[in-house]
Amino acid sequence: MAHTLKGALLPALITALLALPLAGLQLQDLGGKNGLNIRPLWVIAPALIVFIGHCLVQLLRDRNPSRPVVPRRPSRASAFIAGVSPRLFLMIGIVALVFPLLPFTSRYELDLATTFLIYVMLGWGLNIVVGMAGLLDLGYVAFYAAGAYTFGYLSVNFGVSFWLALPLCGLVSASLGLLLGFPVLRLRGDYLAIVTLGFGEIIRIFIINLTDITGGPNGIAGISRPSFFGHPFAPAAPDGTTTFADFFHLDFSPDHRFMWLYYIILGLAALTLLFTERLRRLPIGRSWEALREDETACQAVGINPTSVKLTAFSLGAMLGGFAGCFFAARQGFISPESFTFTESAIILAIVVLGGMGSQLGVVLAAVVLVGLPELGREFAEYRMLLFGLAMVFIMIWRPQGLIAGRKPSILAPAESPPLHVSESLQ
Repeated sequence: MAHTLKGALLPALITALLALPLAGLQLQDLGGKNGLNIRPLWVIAPALIVFIGHCLVQLLRDRNPSRPVVPRRPSRASAFIAGVSPRLFLMIGIVALVFPLLPFTSRYELDLATTFLIYVMLGWGLNIVVGMAGLLDLGYVAFYAAGAYTFGYLSVNFGVSFWLALPLCGLVSASLGLLLGFPVLRLRGDYLAIVTLGFGEIIRIFIINLTDITGGPNGIAGISRPSFFGHPFAPAAPDGTTTFADFFHLDFSPDHRFMWLYYIILGLAALTLLFTERLRRLPIGRSWEALREDETACQAVGINPTSVKLTAFSLGAMLGGFAGCFFAARQGFISPESFTFTESAIILAIVVLGGMGSQLGVVLAAVVLVGLPELGREFAEYRMLLFGLAMVFIMIWRPQGLIAGRKPSILAPAESPPLHVSESLQ
């Protein structure tokens, strides 16, 4: 018991030190002057909760000591998910198609679903690098920003449409992925994470300083929105072009544009899913999995790690560029504040919490990480606290992700019965 209490003191002390500046000090007005109001309860309560929780967890561990890990067959849940995954994705796709047409779907739900699909697409793109190839990338937001700023610059200065700029944004981001891949060919683990983190910050600083191209801290405004095959979403087109409402003989509604944006990102996400699943079954996908499991063994069987890493970085970056292009078209305005390290952390958390290499896990993790902050808006300052607690509970109960079962792309053949010595000599 004494050892348990001593072990709980340090986490409680750290919690108190963190809670003091975050919640224990409150700025208030003292007759025209700023003053600090100290709230000791807001410091003691979190520390006490951590202390008691740490003691309970340690007592449970002492009652149930860890046993040696014994290889076991995949659980029924993992096998069930692996078996119905295509059907489940089909059902999700049907629901997603009719979602904007449902009577209870408002503009808020439609906008939230669009944001959710952007993060799903980014998660599937990063899943190539982190989940399939096993390369820890903390600067994925750089490719996201490259796609957004490429479309913003082309749209504002040259009037390039969204559909024409979309492949160009993917090409620019893929080139950046190759540029990042070459210096990190010999790096692994923490060193790779540090270099990719620095790469993301370098791109963000370049965006801030290249004011002639990116607008600097002010960003780029006036980015064109995607039209419906040349029909704009407006009450009346100034040049006499048929609008979307006139083309379908409908009354003008601003919700039409949000529905069209939703269907665009839904189509892009579906193509991303099909693309990544097809790559997983190709030799390059199996090479990524081999690299993830053991790079030394990968080299021993004749796989070139250089080309495998470069293809993972470039293809993952290309998908991030597509998502960035759509983000710029949806917002109509972009600035460096939209592409900070926090975005990379959220996308990486979606991949890790969903399950490394799991496509369905990315969807479930995106629901948690995008939906929980929105549901918690009513709790105001407690919103991010609830968000952090949810992530901690997921890491405790599902350390390998929400869907931990990874279905191999190739199954080993059944073992043949052992031969006798005389048969083997023959």
